[in-house]
Amino acid sequence: MNIEDYFYNLQKDVEKAYRISKKARKKGLDPVLEPEIPLAEDMAARVEGLVGPKGVASKIRELLKDHDKEEVAIILAREIVKGKFGEVNKVEKACEQALRTSLAVLTEGIVAAPIEGIVKVKIKKNFDGSKYLAVYFAGPIRSAGGSAQALAVLIADYIRTNLGLDRYKPTQEEIERFVEEVELYNSEAARLQYLPSPEEIRIAISNIPVEITGEGTEKIEVSGYRDLERIETNQLRGGAVLVLAEGVLQKAPKIMKHMKKFNLRWEWLQQFTNKGTETEENVNIEPSYKYRKDLVAGRPVISYP
Repeated sequence: MNIEDYFYNLQKDVEKAYRISKKARKKGLDPVLEPEIPLAEDMAARVEGLVGPKGVASKIRELLKDHDKEEVAIILAREIVKGKFGEVNKVEKACEQALRTSLAVLTEGIVAAPIEGIVKVKIKKNFDGSKYLAVYFAGPIRSAGGSAQALAVLIADYIRTNLGLDRYKPTQEEIERFVEEVELYNSEAARLQYLPSPEEIRIAISNIPVEITGEGTEKIEVSGYRDLERIETNQLRGGAVLVLAEGVLQKAPKIMKHMKKFNLRWEWLQQFTNKGTETEENVNIEPSYKYRKDLVAGRPVISYP
């Protein structure tokens, strides 16, 4: 059997299994009358089945002929917000749909992040009365990976500019709240792949044009900067921490690479892309035993520095 026959038979057997499943479901012995998992033939079909909107699969296939994934995500975000896939009554819902679909394209429709990692998108007010975009992230956003997390924020800013909204203007208390949350998450919840310094966090929150926020994902609460007007919880916002630390700050070079495609001004990120590029002569690298402090008693140690 050659490879073409193998995949042909595989497809036919799957279709047969679905026909049997549908026939069995029609007896009404299950909660729903159709198989819950739709059959997807490619990435475009997975995206439409996962987050929608209806009819987006054919558009994705068309765009992929001439564009890469990142460009497809941008184009779809713009068209969804403009109502190309059906009018959306609320602007916030259109923004949410655009962001979910774009993230699903970036992750190829195979992880839960576009559904469970984004809680909602809201249009909120700065204290000067101007409106801005806020994205509420949750813990499952981690499954998207750092690059997709970072690009999700960039796409949110792209959506913001297309809607003519102002930038997010954080207060000093909101900035310091993030500093506390990042350190608290790393020490009490889970180790971050990249732990940014307090100064890096302050620079990022001061410059990111959309609000990275979220619902409380951990039972741990912050001790300072509580009961802030625009932050609805005193609990640790795990999803927001992940997007900032492992997304925007860790993947700064990748954001810079795609910045021109989005036509956005994120030049402030340049200072985070130059880290580690300076070379020094006669550098003596000492062994680091830092990782051993988290060893669990009785567990084997595979290697030493």
